[in-house]
Amino acid sequence: MAHLGSRRRRALALPAGLALTASLGFLPAGAASAAPAESAPAAVRTDGPKLSYVVNVDGGQGTAKAVKKAIAKAGGTAVIAYDQIGVIVVHSQNPDFAKTIRTVRGVQSAGATRTAPLAAAGDTAIESERPLTAAEAQSAAAKAGDDQDPLEPLQWDLGAIKADKAHQKSLGSKKVTVAVIDTGVDDTHPDLAPNFDRGASVSCVGGVPNTADGAWRPGPDESDHGTHVAGTIAAAKNGVGVTGVAPGVKVSGIKVSQPDGFFYTEAVVCGFVWAAEHGVDVTNNSYYTDPWLFNCKNDADQKALIDAHARAIRYAERKGAVNVAAAGNSRMDLAADQLTDTSSPNDTTPAERIVNPRECLDIPTQIPGVVTVSALGAKNLKSSYSNYGHGVVDISAPGGDSTAFQKPDAPATDGRILSTLPGGKYGYKAGTSMASPHVAGVVALIKSTHRSASPAAVKALLYKQADDTACTNPYDINGDGVVDAVCEGSKRDNGFYGTGVADALDAVRR
Repeated sequence: MAHLGSRRRRALALPAGLALTASLGFLPAGAASAAPAESAPAAVRTDGPKLSYVVNVDGGQGTAKAVKKAIAKAGGTAVIAYDQIGVIVVHSQNPDFAKTIRTVRGVQSAGATRTAPLAAAGDTAIESERPLTAAEAQSAAAKAGDDQDPLEPLQWDLGAIKADKAHQKSLGSKKVTVAVIDTGVDDTHPDLAPNFDRGASVSCVGGVPNTADGAWRPGPDESDHGTHVAGTIAAAKNGVGVTGVAPGVKVSGIKVSQPDGFFYTEAVVCGFVWAAEHGVDVTNNSYYTDPWLFNCKNDADQKALIDAHARAIRYAERKGAVNVAAAGNSRMDLAADQLTDTSSPNDTTPAERIVNPRECLDIPTQIPGVVTVSALGAKNLKSSYSNYGHGVVDISAPGGDSTAFQKPDAPATDGRILSTLPGGKYGYKAGTSMASPHVAGVVALIKSTHRSASPAAVKALLYKQADDTACTNPYDINGDGVVDAVCEGSKRDNGFYGTGVADALDAVRR
């Protein structure tokens, strides 16, 4: 199944014929810091490509200060230091920088966040999508009930998780904010403006927070992915357009995608730290961090990326956020003994490699503590493209599928997910990118109902309330007589659906 756009965002783009478009630990106060960092060699090379690195530091501020001095001696420039999690973002043209800085006392790990130079142009592909037609909008509005927004009859996904029934009890609390860590959010959209949280929004592109007004919005030639995700979570129930899963909560935009479409570690780390320090209750993460589809712990560079993400994600959870992420669109069993990755590194020249999923993680979705979401289609079957894996997938929700595979019941006509697009528009997309925000919306409803609940308690409720969904075996989604995937596990916990399908109605019950 070929992609029309980039796979780094978890929205899926399929050929038109398929009708589918578009870790962290801190020393406690008063703990002894590590010994001073050793000096790096005085003579360094500066003839390599300019790359970005993360340097993960052990110990307290004294150690971090010494490591920063060693960074300079090793030919690096510290761009920003997230001392609260011990992560330093560095630029360097010393091709031996990472190798050198790893020998410095106080450095836990260090590695390049990319394989392409900082100034390199990248893939500018944007996910394909199908915009809503005027005829569809008019037809839907004519069928909408008094309690529905005009396009809600086309949102089969709301009924699939009982969000339509949940809205009769609660729309969610304005005191709850869901951050969309993504390609940017168009907060001027009439369905998003009423619920947008500007104070919790930022651009983290490059790894440094940019709080300029509108910095969180996608540029005119950038992906509309984040805006679509935001609408699924919290499009207002205001008599306009679509309705979000939690239309009464706040949504913010944390832009971490470069103009060329890449999600690099320094930006993602910045996003989680920003969310942690700005009162965010839930983060949605519908992407994987470039350039590696899987980051392997036995590779020094990739291990450093895992470490930096884990620190930032744990920090966000310690500050009260539940982190939700898409499982991915590669139809892979993430619990298999080995997998073949042919797409990494995706910012230079990919090469085929065999990886062990237990040692090589898809980040952020496989970082411990993150809620991993698989996708369903309109017939409540695993979506044709969705990754899966017993013990990896935590929960499932609507992500859409080819209408040829899973056609919704009338009045809905399209098997994808309808949501907001920049410029006041609406359109369909499918992918685990679309499933994750459904779960983020349900988490926001749980948090609205149980305001004092910890992230661990919210996740426990999310899994307990999910509707048990048995394995689908044999799974032959296209009906060609060939089994497309094998589901393992029980009705209460299996590789296709995790603990079940997210339930918005239970989320608003006290």
